[in-house]
Amino acid sequence: MNLLKSKIMVTLGIEELVVNPPAWLQNKRIGLLCNQASTDRFFRHSRDLIAAAFPGQLRCLFTPQHGFFCEKQDNMIESDHMHDAGLPVFSLYGETRRPTESMYDHLDVLLVDLQDVGTRVYTFMSTLAYCLEEAARLGKKVVVLDRPNPLGGERIEGNLVENGLQSFVGLYPIPMRHGLTFGELGLLFNNHYGIHADYQVIKMQGWTRSMTFAQTGLPWLFPSPNMPTTAAAAVYPGQVLWEGTNISEGRGTTLPFELFGAPFLNIGDIIGFLDKSLLSGCSLRPLMFQPTSNKWANVNCLGFQLHVSDPVSFMPYRVSLALLQAIIRLYPLDFAFKQPPYEYEFEKLPIDLILGSQKVRKAAADGADIRNLEEHWRDDLRDFNDIRAGYFLY
Repeated sequence: MNLLKSKIMVTLGIEELVVNPPAWLQNKRIGLLCNQASTDRFFRHSRDLIAAAFPGQLRCLFTPQHGFFCEKQDNMIESDHMHDAGLPVFSLYGETRRPTESMYDHLDVLLVDLQDVGTRVYTFMSTLAYCLEEAARLGKKVVVLDRPNPLGGERIEGNLVENGLQSFVGLYPIPMRHGLTFGELGLLFNNHYGIHADYQVIKMQGWTRSMTFAQTGLPWLFPSPNMPTTAAAAVYPGQVLWEGTNISEGRGTTLPFELFGAPFLNIGDIIGFLDKSLLSGCSLRPLMFQPTSNKWANVNCLGFQLHVSDPVSFMPYRVSLALLQAIIRLYPLDFAFKQPPYEYEFEKLPIDLILGSQKVRKAAADGADIRNLEEHWRDDLRDFNDIRAGYFLY
């Protein structure tokens, strides 16, 4: 079937690649950075599509955090190198987070087909940056097969990463919600931040920046174990903050990041403390849940499910900052920030790495008005918005 002539609204970069194979890829040795979610709309894996379109050229695979099958549940749970369908599979979240020269010896061109979730701390973008850096050093080409940002491409939110807090969850000064596709992120990293690799994007067709993921007509396949739905992705830019605390972010439940809580919370106190004007586009539904693993495993947690009613007005970072502040202020004896390590940083507080800022953490703890806090990064956010617009492909 000719996908380009069908009535499908959005076609993926991988679909565009195999329908219109570029001449420059002929006779090149190909590597593919992917995981189990790297399929076309018919659930055909990109590895198989590329192997069929370019016979004998696919020489190796690479995998990001969580492993090829997204089987590794948590941060700093590494995956090993392996083989799949006769191909070496190199883990980029194990003994190394950068491709080595010996890995790159297998290829001329690295194709990257990963579903990103539009949030700075999601480590796939750092893996892409490291692949670009090593490609620039070793003279290899990197090509992203683009996919939709499930949060859309219009809204951005949050402070930029401060100097001294760069990490695997924040290599560059970008906000928590960046509003770029994975291909556009690569352009930003490569051109604006000076990597200067041989880089190209195979664009989607039919995607627009205002689209929700549901409007794309594409199936959602979980790109990591705790990102099972687009509802989880929608709240993740804020709810990921709980990873830096002793509050359960819902890992060990069927609704990670949508659920959050702890045994010591009092739902009525939190509802009473919150400024309701900060909760636009969402509802907090009180409940109890019991994680089967991770924080508070097999213990009843009081908390909430965060429901998004209007994705346009919903500001996930603002909402979760307000919730974090409420819990810090209400439960000074029970609440705690998680201690290192976190994503291979062994000295800095995980919450500072997630926020990309000590200042934001201290201000929230001191009771700063959340909207006044947002004013402090308004100019930085405006500048970033101007920068990112130079790399729009859609």
